[in-house]
Amino acid sequence: MKRIIGLIALAALLVIQFFQIDRTNPKIDLNKDFFISQKSSNNMMTTLKGACYDCHSYETKYPWYTYINPIGLWIKGHAVEGREHLNFSEWGSYPINKRNHKLEEMAEVVEETRMPLTPYLLGHKDARISKKQRTEMASWFRSQVK
Repeated sequence: MKRIIGLIALAALLVIQFFQIDRTNPKIDLNKDFFISQKSSNNMMTTLKGACYDCHSYETKYPWYTYINPIGLWIKGHAVEGREHLNFSEWGSYPINKRNHKLEEMAEVVEETRMPLTPYLLGHKDARISKKQRTEMASWFRSQVK
């Protein structure tokens, strides 16, 4: 019985490899990008792009392991969900009250180390944010509220 279950699981794993995720990103309108309206230092931009943009913009990079399902499906799901919550590529289309709310939320999740997610940090060294960087980011986010 265990052998049959194992063979069924292996067959299912092989079959889902034929159903690959869409790795294309929507076109970017640079006029709507977060850093067009929110002026920052290059340091802040580098930190934010390294830690946040992969899941929260149309600049998602899909590494080689996204060709292996169910990993690819899981990562694609995270990117889609991340963009639903906050999309830096659509920032310019957000009304001012939504922008202000998102800036406050970003400050909170960075301070409380809820973002970036731990699984993401395992494979992305540039997404690791020091305590000092977290404090600077949270302060900067709050300074951007209008």
